[in-house]
Amino acid sequence: QVRLRSVATLIGTVGLTVASSVLFLLLIFYFVGHTDGAADHLGKFKAGETSGTSVFNSVVEIFAIAVTIIVVAMPEGLPLAVTLSLAYAMKKMLADKALVRRLSACETMGCVTTICTDKTGTLTLNQMTVVKVWMGGVRVKDAPPEKEDSEGIHSDFYDVLMEGIVQNSNGSVFVDPKDCGKEPEVTGSATEKAILLWGLKMGMDYAMIKSRATRLHVEPFNSVKKRTAVAVRVKSSSGKVHVHWKGAAEIIVEECDTILSLDHNAEIPITSDERIQLMKRIEAMASQSLRCIALAYMQVDSSDVPMEEQNIAEWEIPTGPLTLLAIIGIKDPCRPEVRQAVEQCQAAGIKVRMVTGDNITTAKAIAAECGILRDADDIAIEGSEFRLYSDDVRKKKLPKIVVLGRSSPSDKLLMVTTLREMGEVVAVTGDGRNDAPAIQEADIGLSMAIQGTDVAKESSDIVIMDDNFASIVKVVRWGRSIHLNIQKFIQFHLTVNVAALSINFAAAMSLGDVPLTTAQLLWINLIMDTFGALALATEPPTNDLLEIPPIGRKEPLISNVMWRNIFFQASYQVTVLLLLQFKGMQIMGLTGIPNGARINRTVIFNAFVFCQIFNEVNARKLEDKNVFRGITTNRLFLGIVGTTTVLQIIIVEFLNEFASTVKLPWKYWVISMVIGFISWPLAFAAKYIPVPKNVVTTWQAAIY
Repeated sequence: QVRLRSVATLIGTVGLTVASSVLFLLLIFYFVGHTDGAADHLGKFKAGETSGTSVFNSVVEIFAIAVTIIVVAMPEGLPLAVTLSLAYAMKKMLADKALVRRLSACETMGCVTTICTDKTGTLTLNQMTVVKVWMGGVRVKDAPPEKEDSEGIHSDFYDVLMEGIVQNSNGSVFVDPKDCGKEPEVTGSATEKAILLWGLKMGMDYAMIKSRATRLHVEPFNSVKKRTAVAVRVKSSSGKVHVHWKGAAEIIVEECDTILSLDHNAEIPITSDERIQLMKRIEAMASQSLRCIALAYMQVDSSDVPMEEQNIAEWEIPTGPLTLLAIIGIKDPCRPEVRQAVEQCQAAGIKVRMVTGDNITTAKAIAAECGILRDADDIAIEGSEFRLYSDDVRKKKLPKIVVLGRSSPSDKLLMVTTLREMGEVVAVTGDGRNDAPAIQEADIGLSMAIQGTDVAKESSDIVIMDDNFASIVKVVRWGRSIHLNIQKFIQFHLTVNVAALSINFAAAMSLGDVPLTTAQLLWINLIMDTFGALALATEPPTNDLLEIPPIGRKEPLISNVMWRNIFFQASYQVTVLLLLQFKGMQIMGLTGIPNGARINRTVIFNAFVFCQIFNEVNARKLEDKNVFRGITTNRLFLGIVGTTTVLQIIIVEFLNEFASTVKLPWKYWVISMVIGFISWPLAFAAKYIPVPKNVVTTWQAAIY
């Protein structure tokens, strides 16, 4: 919008200057005197004729032409083209599983240089399954244990473990009493469901275990502490209070000083060597892309627990020393299409960074599997280390950081803020309410429809309906298509502008006359703005848009390639039409023929319109030499070009008085169409001329 405003101001200033010059020159020629053949459509003023009505009509006609030039020059079609392109993309993006909440976000997504994505549900399927278990210090097996595998487990150990799974969970299990053969319905987050399903496979009776104890106090999951706790009063043990903790394995293990034995229910002290071995086990599981969750508990004397409800609400659940029950490895497979989507982003010059709360080893394994962590120079660090960097060190290291593990929402916000300060255009994905600040800070905030909270969705610009990273890549492609379509329209618009203004200005300076009347200029303006916007703003995206670097913040809206195309097409049109203006009568053999001057004027108008019709096809491709590639897939474009051609025929053949035209013999139609057709081979040849890469020069900086 900032770039468009600057370009529109520039075009409007030039148009106003040309219109003022034309008005001044025509008035001078009119009042100083001119020949009978000049300006025959400016009134019937002839030498010696001083009728007040005639003078007034002629001056009004001259003034109308000047105003029309301003109307033609003013790029009022730019907002229309932008809105059409954004609205068209918004509708089409919904089919690609992206709901756009802020219209301008469609285009901004095409400028993105880095994407900070979370892991669970976006890069992975969010279908978590327990695949590896350590219970009571003993490795059970690589697959989740079945009911018969629990036979060797001491009953007290089993009861405490199942109590922790059931009570310390936001999920639930529903069994239909009318259909005992039906699988239980498990609800909750993906992690909670995985643990509850594992408990069910161990023979857990959810309803019975739930009824055995009363919840006293709950500490919900905290993204900073990475754990959750519950205190329960066991009904069958004279009011004994159990505190169950569940969370990131390495954090929970640090708080444990004993392990509850699997087979004889004894508490075994954790030595320093055993603690090192536990950490190695967690590291080994994490290196296999497993999310490691630890379950631990402690018994609290009932006298240490407040009895009154108000005091219990203010009571702080003790954090240790804990007794370790189990370490669970949960697998969340990567989405099969994610690696290709990440590679597409990287090929498009977009840096993909994974920001997750998982263990750094798990994060690195998933990132390597997805293709995010691939180069030797890529860095994976924890959020605690990242937030301790100074601003200078952080900006120096950030270009190489692709994985941020054990991160908090504030770490994600810090990364986004720093990237924007470095000039990056940042897109951020998030699903939790704690992600809202980072989503709002980013240039583009992306929330997840399935896993996302309402707060995250309200803060975002685009909602990804299937929580899939591959859908984000489709959004990027649409964003780039919008930006390219706007550039196509600007190129087409400026070509018409330059040609129309140059022809009228040159003719006014030399003859005191303009070849294009008010009605003709308004029709050309309609072709250029309304029809051009409809045709070029709805071009669908192509896959090659993901093979070019991102646009970024500083790229000029009018590229060097566009300037080249504008220069060649406008130069050709001005040269040919001025040649017709000055020598058309002789070239076409119209000298001495009645109505010859009006036929010449009609040919100039007709040729100019056909130049725009043919050049509209050229504008479809800024660099591709094959301007017809994919043209049959855009029926709207073909319909607009066809409609414009039919309307031009009607105007020339049937609206003679209104448009100041005459009916043309067929050979003049051929001449007009050939003049327009030559713009195709000219555009093809011009694209072989190399142009330098876009560098924001001093004058471009002044414009943009």
